Amino acid sequence: MGLSAAHSHKHTSARDDVCYVERALEVLGGKWTILLIHELMGSPQRFGDLRRAIPEASAKMLTMRLRELETAGLLEREVFAEVPPHVEYRLTARGRALRDAIEELRKWGATNCQDCD
Repeated sequence: MGLSAAHSHKHTSARDDVCYVERALEVLGGKWTILLIHELMGSPQRFGDLRRAIPEASAKMLTMRLRELETAGLLEREVFAEVPPHVEYRLTARGRALRDAIEELRKWGATNCQDCD
């Protein structure tokens, strides 16, 4: 029984690991999502700053991704009552918790994508 229970526990644990990766990818797997989070790691950013940092992404796509990240609790949007309106995006503690993972992705890219265009 002990061996069977241990094997069963390992199997469940491995499946849990897969589930955790799947859940993370549901939140982070969208195009431009990781780049947006990376850009917001340093400091709060306005929409125009993010557009300039990721010029390949359309305004519509960035807006969609920012809303998804807000819904997921990874960033917050602050609207300042000014004319013209001023909106800043900043990472929440949950979003900042991705710092190490994103840094590892950056390192991997620097090491393995030397010839990427």
